[in-house]
Amino acid sequence: MKKRIAKVFLLFFAAFFFLTMRLGWIQFVRGDELQNKALDNRLREVPVEAKRGTIYDRNMRELAISISADYIYAIPPQVMRSGREQEIAEKLAELLELPVDVIYNKITKKGSWFEYLARKVDFEKSAVVKEMKLPGINVAEESQRFYPNDYLAAHILGFAGIDNQGLEGLEVTYDKVLRGERGSIVIEFDAAGREIPHAMHKYIPPTDGSSLVLTIDETIQFIVERELDALMASPANPKSASIIVMDPKTGGILALANRPTYNPNIFNKYPQSSWRNIAVSNSYEPGSTFKVVTAAAVLEEGLVRENETFHDPGYIKVGSETISCWRPHDPHGTQTFAVAVQNSCNPVFVTLGLRIEEKKKGLFYDYIQAFGFGEKTNVDLPGEAKGILIEEKNLKPINIATISIGQGIAVTPIQLVSALAAIANDGVLLKPHLVQEIRNSDGSLLEKIQPEVVKQVVSKETARETLAVLESVVSEGTGRNAYIEGYRVGGKTGTAQKAGPGGYIQGRYVASFLGVAPVDNPRLVALVVVDEPQGYPYYGGTVAAPIFKRVIEDSLHYLGVTPQYNPDDKQNGEVQRTVSMPNLLGINVAKAEQALRSLGLVPEFKGSGTVIKDQYPNPMAKITPGTKVILHLEEGQDSDVVRVPDLTGYRVYQAASLLEAMGLHLLPEGSGWAVIQDPSPNSLLEPGNGVKVKFQER
Repeated sequence: MKKRIAKVFLLFFAAFFFLTMRLGWIQFVRGDELQNKALDNRLREVPVEAKRGTIYDRNMRELAISISADYIYAIPPQVMRSGREQEIAEKLAELLELPVDVIYNKITKKGSWFEYLARKVDFEKSAVVKEMKLPGINVAEESQRFYPNDYLAAHILGFAGIDNQGLEGLEVTYDKVLRGERGSIVIEFDAAGREIPHAMHKYIPPTDGSSLVLTIDETIQFIVERELDALMASPANPKSASIIVMDPKTGGILALANRPTYNPNIFNKYPQSSWRNIAVSNSYEPGSTFKVVTAAAVLEEGLVRENETFHDPGYIKVGSETISCWRPHDPHGTQTFAVAVQNSCNPVFVTLGLRIEEKKKGLFYDYIQAFGFGEKTNVDLPGEAKGILIEEKNLKPINIATISIGQGIAVTPIQLVSALAAIANDGVLLKPHLVQEIRNSDGSLLEKIQPEVVKQVVSKETARETLAVLESVVSEGTGRNAYIEGYRVGGKTGTAQKAGPGGYIQGRYVASFLGVAPVDNPRLVALVVVDEPQGYPYYGGTVAAPIFKRVIEDSLHYLGVTPQYNPDDKQNGEVQRTVSMPNLLGINVAKAEQALRSLGLVPEFKGSGTVIKDQYPNPMAKITPGTKVILHLEEGQDSDVVRVPDLTGYRVYQAASLLEAMGLHLLPEGSGWAVIQDPSPNSLLEPGNGVKVKFQER
């Protein structure tokens, strides 16, 4: 009996010990895990998307913003418990314009408690869904990416997908910065999947993304895209085209655009080929624009004298091969180095390229690679190409000869414009970039991006000597169509025959112009590339150079770069042009002064105070630049509205400068002089609004 009692006691003790250990294991070892599982069984999270950060231009104009949108979702257990699945599916399918079976399958999906039914729904439809009060069907808010200027800077900005994820352009490059962190609404349900009234509801707010301030200038971007649109609508009607404008002192890109293009608000309605940013992703043979690199290298090495003469018989022999000049029927004959650059003479540049290689094997490639060719520039855009260089070990004299004139090498537009920017920056190559600041969601500065020096490619003296030679190309050579009155402009034309299977393709060319202005104090470097212009002439000097002229002329005026003389002023004592006096009443002193100086007028303030109470000449009066304007001051608050000035007869840059000074921005159409505007002169607008202005050539 005692043994039996002992056995029972031992079994009881063993069971108790096992249960105690099991309880300890569940309570202490797996406690957190099981608690989370229990919470998961009764707690459900409805996602709340964070707003992506805003993308601004360099003047804090919005280029990409996030706006509110609604999404409609279903909780299948609640829908099925109502017994109205078919009715709900039919009503929603009609409203959302979706197949009934698609909606039905989602709202009756087994094992699922949350299903998206429609995303980015307009507020009218979401309001109807709310009014229906369908069981298990709810509406919640999310953010949607919106690009206020539609096509403007599409290849820079890119676009974001339905889940607010960056897919192209800066949106994908800086996705982690812009995206922010998702929040949620936590709701408690019972075992049957019913929401428990007055139970635990928790809101976890999202963290909005940081914002980007770009180097892009919206007005210069408008100018660039205006010219591209005009080109695509012209008889030239090229296959594609690109323009890049850069500040050589900082490496900041002021404008970059391609055609064909797309509207990022509805990107899925365009072919994917139009999303491609050909300014950074396409490699092409640059032709004579590459002679800038050859000229800089030969000058740096001291392999050419200023007055050295060369003879062009219309061709040059390199081994058993013959390279023709672009004008073989009418050779350039005897010419100095500077004149050879003006004439873009192939035999002279072949001679110079071979001289560099004769001095030291591989020296020419050293310069090519130092200028950044053959490697990515690491500009902050996706899909950048490296270009194509023949392997150095496979180089032959004929390769050196063709590369020296821009054939037998493939570069990207961003590489080529960066190379000229280095020459314009006293020989210092900078990394091209598009973002100058990153700001927190509250607007405070998070990071300022400084210009990044890559290397000193050539000396300051060589850089300035190269620019002087390029200036003669515009003033006296093949680049005459890029000449801008009042400014010293330098540049190089390019017309490259396109390569294909078995050699170069007859009748297919890339016309381009690479230039800088003003030469004495470079502010802008730009490249215009036109792929396969139709008809004749197809040369860079006739197709691309005039586009460069219009872009840079308007941009220099807009930036306030003072010309040597005003091309709009008539000479020989004739009457100067006039401007319309803006209405400055009620605006502050700083705005008034900026507005007047943008028109070449001289402000003189009378009295004390912070806002304008009276002015002379009166608003709308026609006056000439240089006129003194008397402004009487008083104490007071800056007006909440601005009177729209009369812009009739203004150039694009003048209208943009004046409106910007007054807190408005320009929405231009066409080029030339302003003829029509909306709103009309003297209309009242709140600061931040745009004024549509149509421009026409006289």
